Amino acid sequence: MLIALIVIAVLVVLIGVGVVGFNKLRTSDVGAQEALGGIDVQLTRRNDLIPNLVETVKGYAAHEKGVLEEVTRARAQVQQAAAGSDVAATAAADAALQGSLVRLNAVAEAYPDLKADQNFLELQRQLTETENQIAFARQYYNDAAATLNKLVATLPWLLFVGIAGVSKRPFYDAPEGHATPPTVSF
Repeated sequence: MLIALIVIAVLVVLIGVGVVGFNKLRTSDVGAQEALGGIDVQLTRRNDLIPNLVETVKGYAAHEKGVLEEVTRARAQVQQAAAGSDVAATAAADAALQGSLVRLNAVAEAYPDLKADQNFLELQRQLTETENQIAFARQYYNDAAATLNKLVATLPWLLFVGIAGVSKRPFYDAPEGHATPPTVSF
C-alpha cells in the first residue's frame, strides 16, 4: 500500500513538472510570436505613413522620380516580408526601406519650402516616432527570443521541447552593411 502511494505521488509530481515545463515553453513561444507581430504592426504603420510623405515630396520634387520609385518599391518589399514569418527577410526589407527613406529626406533637404510645410513636418515627426517604436519592437522581440532560446537550451525545459513543439527562434539582426550610411546622389 505504501509503495503504491509513493508511486502515485511520484507520478503526480512528474506530471506536474511536465505540465509546468510544457506551459512555460509554450508561453515563451507565444510571447516571441507576439513580439514579432509587434514589429509587423510598426512596419505596417510606417508603410501607411510613407505614401503621404511621398505625395507631399512629389509636389515639390517632381523630377526626383527615381527616389520616389525606390521608396515605393522598398515599401512593397516590406509589406511582402511582413506577411511571412521569415525574420531575416523582414529585416533585409526593413533596411532597404530605411535607406530609401534617407534618400527621400535628402531630396526634401533640397527644397526649403518643403521643409517648412506643416504637413511634411507632421509626417516626418510621425515617421520618426514610428522608427523609435520599430526599434523598441525589435528589441522586445529579441528579448522574447532570448528568453525562449535559453529555455530551449537548458535543463529541465530542454526535456519538454519536443512535447511542446517549440524550437529556438532567430534574432532580428540588422542586415549586412547596416552601419554604413547610404549614399545619396542627385
